[in-house]
Amino acid sequence: MHKAGFVNIVGNPNVGKSTLMNQLVGERISIATFKAQTTRHRIMGIVNTDDMQIVFSDTPGVLKPNYKLQESMLAFSESALADADVLLYVTDVVENPEKNMDFLEKVQKMTIPVILLINKIDSLGDRCSVLGDGGKQSANTQHPASNTQHPAPNTQQLLNTIVEKWHTLLPNAEILPISAKNKFGVDMLLKRIKELLPESPAYFDKEQLTDKPARFFVSEIIREKILLYYDKEIPYSVEVVVESFKETEKSINIRAIIYVERDSQKGIIIGHQGVALKKVGMESRKALERFFDKRIFLETYVKVDKDWRSSQKELNNFGYNPE
Repeated sequence: MHKAGFVNIVGNPNVGKSTLMNQLVGERISIATFKAQTTRHRIMGIVNTDDMQIVFSDTPGVLKPNYKLQESMLAFSESALADADVLLYVTDVVENPEKNMDFLEKVQKMTIPVILLINKIDSLGDRCSVLGDGGKQSANTQHPASNTQHPAPNTQQLLNTIVEKWHTLLPNAEILPISAKNKFGVDMLLKRIKELLPESPAYFDKEQLTDKPARFFVSEIIREKILLYYDKEIPYSVEVVVESFKETEKSINIRAIIYVERDSQKGIIIGHQGVALKKVGMESRKALERFFDKRIFLETYVKVDKDWRSSQKELNNFGYNPE
């Protein structure tokens, strides 16, 4: 008997979806920074064993679109509702459960298994053992917090309130508090996913880790460094395109173009005497060498593509065309 299926991760921005994805897959597949709206595409990470294949999908955070790029991002998230065998809906301990109710109502109507993950329980305080058995209770329970042995009263009460609210909104969902950052509850989640997968042959080659090409991860790693090193609107006005990717046995030569929407943004990305761009290039090269385990030669350039986030033609060129 072989099991295989698609396990899609959805939720609002900044709740920890990409961190969870990376923990589940065991590879650094998705960008995970402190900034919201980090993930722009639907990114698959594949876990293979002899008798099973789990195809995880990380998706952009659900939001009300303000321009065409965000419309494409929302379409990626909604597409994850259409082909999932198991849906992971991620929230956290501070989010308003009724945020983006339009999307949540679509989740309410789903007939496939839905697991509601309350992430970041470590932020409830030092007493992270809110689940007295270390998170080992079954994910089947609708009220997992009720099985604690010695919960801290205030922490336990808060968690119970959160669970009850989500149980009202998603009565058919299994609820599991986790800390993706600390890998708390993740093993229990993975065990439950394995139980829910349907019998099926593998969808992808067993050696494959993702559906994305190497160039995609080059772009994502460079974009991550820009997200980390620039403030305000700059990171969200940036797209990275790999123009050249030439690989040998021991090294990779890469030429990447950083697109921005304004001449003023180009100046900010480059910085005084090119210092800012050099820093991005250096940090990107280090990360790429860790990712590919090869020596990297990276050239980065900055170009202006006016209002690309609002141009459907440009979005299609950059790969934002969910089917």
